[in-house]
Amino acid sequence: MHDQSLGRNTRTVAGLTLISRVLGMARDLVTVRVFGDTAVGSAFAAAFAIPNMFRRLFGEGALSAAFIPEYTKLSDDDPSKADAFASLTIGLLALVTGMITILIELGLLAAVLMSADNPDRAYSLKLVMVMLPFMPMICVAAILGGMLQTHHRFGPWAAAPILLNLCIIVASIPYFFVDGADPAVWAYPIGIAAVVSAALQVLWSVLALRGKVRWTRSVSAVQSEARTMLRRMVPVLIGLGTLQLNTFVDTLLAMYPNWIGPTLMGRDYPLDESSNAILFYAQRLYQFPLGVFGIAVATAAFPALSRVAGDPSRFSEMLRRGLRLSLYIGIPASIGLLVVGGALIRVLYSGFGDGFSEDGIIRATSVLVGYSVAIWAYSLNQLYTRAFYATGDTRTPMNIALVMVAVNITLNCTLIWWFREAGLAWSTAACAIIQSLWLARSSTRKHASGKSLGSSSVRPVGLMLVGSLLMGLGIYGVVRVWELPSHWSMQLVRVLVICAIGAAFYLIWSIVWSMQELRWIGARSTERSGTTDGNDGA
Repeated sequence: MHDQSLGRNTRTVAGLTLISRVLGMARDLVTVRVFGDTAVGSAFAAAFAIPNMFRRLFGEGALSAAFIPEYTKLSDDDPSKADAFASLTIGLLALVTGMITILIELGLLAAVLMSADNPDRAYSLKLVMVMLPFMPMICVAAILGGMLQTHHRFGPWAAAPILLNLCIIVASIPYFFVDGADPAVWAYPIGIAAVVSAALQVLWSVLALRGKVRWTRSVSAVQSEARTMLRRMVPVLIGLGTLQLNTFVDTLLAMYPNWIGPTLMGRDYPLDESSNAILFYAQRLYQFPLGVFGIAVATAAFPALSRVAGDPSRFSEMLRRGLRLSLYIGIPASIGLLVVGGALIRVLYSGFGDGFSEDGIIRATSVLVGYSVAIWAYSLNQLYTRAFYATGDTRTPMNIALVMVAVNITLNCTLIWWFREAGLAWSTAACAIIQSLWLARSSTRKHASGKSLGSSSVRPVGLMLVGSLLMGLGIYGVVRVWELPSHWSMQLVRVLVICAIGAAFYLIWSIVWSMQELRWIGARSTERSGTTDGNDGA
């Protein structure tokens, strides 16, 4: 990564993502009190999830993963061709996603016209129509973000989601000052605010790229590179999009009562019209540590892995560091959310106005428990998959992902009959764990210079496990001793104190045992953080 370290770039992305996620929590705190665990809440969650799925699959997923290695290589070897390649990619992406949006909008319009006998379905589909234009703009913004990362500008794109959160918060707040405001009506301006934020993110990213790229219409010289990118894109779409596809399948199953009805083949369907809202807001909590750190590591590592793909020793070293950084946060995040997840849901999604019902809190807590057990696995999957793509191997992750999607759908359709929404979460978590183990084994075979983690990582990973378990036991004791206060403000103080105690314990544990991962995060350069895992000393 030239003069910049994986730890430094991870810190940049994680820090700005943390700000964005905190604002995202504020956004959820506001919107959940507008919609609650209701049919309207489920409809808004589905309308928000569908364009976001395209963003994750195309903008931040398949196209980005196929684009960055080629763009990185061209940027190093021939900047003028890199400019042409970027111009062609952005143009094609805008054209294709724009056409997809128009076709889907027409299909949705037809579906709305045929839903006169089902007002809930018609309302939900109208919300999707309002928010779907978010998709093409945010996909373009995501590729612009990949370009910024290649030029070692990780900050601007990590900060871009702040615009989304601010726009939604600004659009939501007037609801609380309007007498008799109808959540079903208010969902429309909130959805429009999300679309406006996508346009702002495109503008923000273009401005951040000034001086780094020269846009051009002369793109004939990079047609072969474009074809290479497109050939890689389909397997990448499947391989990197597994979590997003599984989450989207969860949404489809949860929205069945809203779109189809309360029964399936004469039997009562196990989910109801509030299920998707419960699922959506519970997902937001496990995605907090995943987005702040797990995806931050993969984002920072991807351009670096692409640059050293021809050097097996350096590649394995970079991958090993990324894996250990992912586990360093992923393991305590999993255990911490298992302990305090219920308290977080109660504070964030109920009290201080409207929000979730007591039944919704209990159900959302069960969902969060299911998702939380595999935060570390979600993080590893992001990094392992990008490691394969950096070496040009798109088929291995794709083949694994195809199997896991099939397994997830099977488990989803089975577990919901016993565990309702929580069955969807447990299915996603189980598949993520299996996928991470499978990717690890395949990575060991693929990268012949050494195992993914190696014997030097046994002790530090063991310290992470022991420290996380002790942290979990400690904060569990605090939860048991400190009874739930009746007032919302004191409930918030209780959650913040418990989280602070857990974070402080894990930090002190890391310092006492001189854990190398903490130094990597804090290091300002690769040289200062050490260059080989053989000198870890952790």
